[in-house]
Amino acid sequence: MPEKVFIEEIRLTAFRNYAEAALRLDGRHVVLTGDNGSGKTNLLEAISLLSPGRGLRRAPYGEVTRVNGGEEGFSIFARVRGMEGEVTIGTGAEARDEGTARRLRLNGTAARTADELTDHLRVLWLTPSMDGLFTGPAGDRRRFLDRLVLSIDPAHGRRASDFERAMRSRNRLLSEGRMDPAWLAGLERQMAELGVAMGVARHEMLGFLTHLIAGLAADAPFPSARLSLTGFFDEGIASRPAADLEEDYAALLAENRYRDAAAGRTTEGPHKADLLVFHAAKDMDAGRCSTGEQKALLVGLILAHARLVGTMTGFAPVLLLDEIAAHLDEGRRAALFDLIDGLGGQSFMTGTDRMLFDALGPRAQYFTVAAGQISG
Repeated sequence: MPEKVFIEEIRLTAFRNYAEAALRLDGRHVVLTGDNGSGKTNLLEAISLLSPGRGLRRAPYGEVTRVNGGEEGFSIFARVRGMEGEVTIGTGAEARDEGTARRLRLNGTAARTADELTDHLRVLWLTPSMDGLFTGPAGDRRRFLDRLVLSIDPAHGRRASDFERAMRSRNRLLSEGRMDPAWLAGLERQMAELGVAMGVARHEMLGFLTHLIAGLAADAPFPSARLSLTGFFDEGIASRPAADLEEDYAALLAENRYRDAAAGRTTEGPHKADLLVFHAAKDMDAGRCSTGEQKALLVGLILAHARLVGTMTGFAPVLLLDEIAAHLDEGRRAALFDLIDGLGGQSFMTGTDRMLFDALGPRAQYFTVAAGQISG
């Protein structure tokens, strides 16, 4: 069983519809119930900002500050029993001349980068907005996959952002007709190294996850997924040396310069990959499954990934599960809660009806959310 990581306290100021809010927690799961629009998801979003990136809504920081909250921006404070012991995390956004910027402090000291958060906890989430993952654009599935990779390989986010930066520079040179061979070759070499590293990390993640899923019981309450990647070195990335792949990708970029200049974008690379998901038992593309089957597949995938994170890091992740019990019958809800509890971590769950969570019993703390106010 992985060690438990949990949030002991969280305080919000000027965040979404919260002027101020505070929760003190004892390590059990947390259930937040209330009407739609009361602020339940906003609280989950605040917790998601205890990880690198822009959180579960991917909102610009300037949009998160509460209306009429002043010009100082929002703030989030958390006390966490983390992977390196107790830690205090302070984050938020403040207005600057060049725009809204994020600030982050760990134990009162400014952090160098948000990646340092992964030294203390890993945060995973599932929200209703992800229900269309299997039928939506490939970009949504890539971002989903990259979040999965980031939770076990914190350097993946930096590689992805550096690749995007190099690709934008190359695109700009091509669009301006500046075909300087040395300059382009340097950018393409950088893109090749980063792009192949991204591809290898994605394939490794899918390999780990596939192995874990294969070991699950056949009668598990949620269906198993079969996973693969397409769109970037589909066949060779798992078997060929990285140096050879980098040479091939750099050569492909050089060959495609005029084609990419005409297209106005880079047409080949890890930014074109797509995650393919199949319902294993039915051997059916997830996009062709019913809405209920897609939801069940996604729940099973998130739970399997959470188990993988716990196995690989030795610490259970914090789970954020928005409207997780909706549309499940009583038996499947009870099975779901047992699976969540079996992961060994702390989960935050939301719903409109307290009765949906009766099967959790004393394993959870229960709070009511109404108009930006939280009561227990």
